[in-house]
Order: sequence, then structure tokens, then C-alpha cells
Amino acid sequence: MKPRAVEHRSSRTAEHVALFRALESRRGGARLFVDPYAVRFLRSRYRFIARLAGLPLVGGAIPGYIDRRWTSGPRSSAVVRTRLIDDLLGDAVAAGTQQVLLLGAGYDSRAYRIPALASLPVFEVDHPATQAGKRRQIHRRIPSKSYAHVRFVPADFERGDVDAALRQAGFITDRTAVIWEGVTEYLTAETVDATLRWLTIATAAGSHIIFTYVDRGALDNTGGFDGAAQWLATVRGAGEPWKFGLDPSELPGYLAERGITLISDQSARDAAVRYLEPLGRHESTAGFYRIAVAQVI
Repeated sequence: MKPRAVEHRSSRTAEHVALFRALESRRGGARLFVDPYAVRFLRSRYRFIARLAGLPLVGGAIPGYIDRRWTSGPRSSAVVRTRLIDDLLGDAVAAGTQQVLLLGAGYDSRAYRIPALASLPVFEVDHPATQAGKRRQIHRRIPSKSYAHVRFVPADFERGDVDAALRQAGFITDRTAVIWEGVTEYLTAETVDATLRWLTIATAAGSHIIFTYVDRGALDNTGGFDGAAQWLATVRGAGEPWKFGLDPSELPGYLAERGITLISDQSARDAAVRYLEPLGRHESTAGFYRIAVAQVI
């Protein structure tokens, strides 16, 4: 699900998000979540950094260094979106979700760390290169009983081979919670459109689609967002440039045309007000990075 430039290696940006989750999990004091698996998906250098973050004297300096180097707030934006999506997924499960679909799963560990998912089939779809690296680490470091309910589906949306692969893995048309986190910005507009239209057919009415997207104003430089240019340059330098964005004001209509109703839409900065500020944490987050939840009609 990543660009062709990274077709034969695992996603670098997926590893960065895993690092940010590992740092949050080892944070002293108030933290948004605990992800004990994130550190296990990291290369040795990043694993060392994450472990240092657990030390009393130096741990707090590591997130601070990252935030000073990347002032657009990718670390804090990643952790608030993680917490928000955790909560949105919990709401969907409570509303009667029968299965969970992770599109572009990356190093997401919700299937292993959220108890409510242990009784549901979870389908993880990702580019074969990224998923292969993740599975190697899972088999080495996580007890098999912790992922017995997970179905790994290596597939590429831009090649249109997802539906058949999912059906072969046991996916059925049922009430589904779909998580599409940190993916749409790397795809073409045509692929995003096709995926949303496919979801309205592949899942039952009442299914929830939880997804992230980038405000189009950050891509075309019309939004006046602080730090957007730096973030764009960073992902481009990693060989995973952003391609797609949406205007938040147009999102309800965009989804309605595809048979989907918008339930909520907020920025990472909005989520920081909800989750970080009550903890006394005033950290830079991106106003252009957004988290939405919608429902299949």
C-alpha cells in the first residue's frame, strides 16, 4: 500500500510511527496508552532509543529532541491519533462490530493489545514487504495465542488484488470496523475513491470506517499550516511522498457520493486538546492531519 519506490522494503514511515508509540508507552508519568508490542517491530537502533526513553533522567529528553527537530509535531500527532482511534474502535465494537479490518496495518498492534478484539476476527491487510517484516517479528516475539484470531492478508490496493485475498482469508460481508490509519495520503485519488466504494460493497450497512487524511491545503500550500512543508519534505525524503488530500469542508459530500455518512472529523490538534492538555502536556500537533469516522449506509 506504499508507493512503488518502497515496494521491496518495509515502510520507513510505519517504523517511525511504531517508534513514537514505543516512546509514549515508556513515558514516565501520564501517558495516553501502553503499546508493549511497538518496540518489538523496531530495528536495533530505534529499539535502543525506545529503551533509553524508559530511563528516569534521559527518557524525557528523547521526545523533546524529536519535537525540536520536527516542529510540525509528527510524534505527538501520531500518539494522539492512536489514542483517538483506540477510543473510536472501542465505540464501534460496543455498537456491534463482528469483525475488524485493518487496511495498511503497518505495525499496528491493536489486535494484540486491546482485549475486546481477542474474540473477533481481525484481518490485517498490508503491502507484502511491510507485512512480511511484521510477521517475522510477531512469530519471534509474541506468543501464538495472542494472534490466533488474526488473519494476515498481503495485498496491494493499487493493484486491485485485495478483495479476492480477503475472501480467501475468510472475510465476509458483515458489520465491520475498518481502520485505515496513516494511508490515504500515500495513495492516488483514484485508489482512495475505489477503496471507499469497495468498502460499501464488502462490508454491511452500519459498518464503521475510521480513517486519517491530510487537509488538501497542506499539500498545495493554500492552508497556511505551520510545519506542513517540513513534514512533506521529510516523507518525500523517505521515498514515501504524500499524494492525496481532502478539504474538510467537502468531506461530508465526498463520502455521501460513495454511500457513506460522516460521523465525526477532527484534527490531531483537536485531539491534543482532548487528550494531552488535561494531562498538562502542551505539545505541538498538526492542524492539517485529521481523523474521521464514518458509517456505511
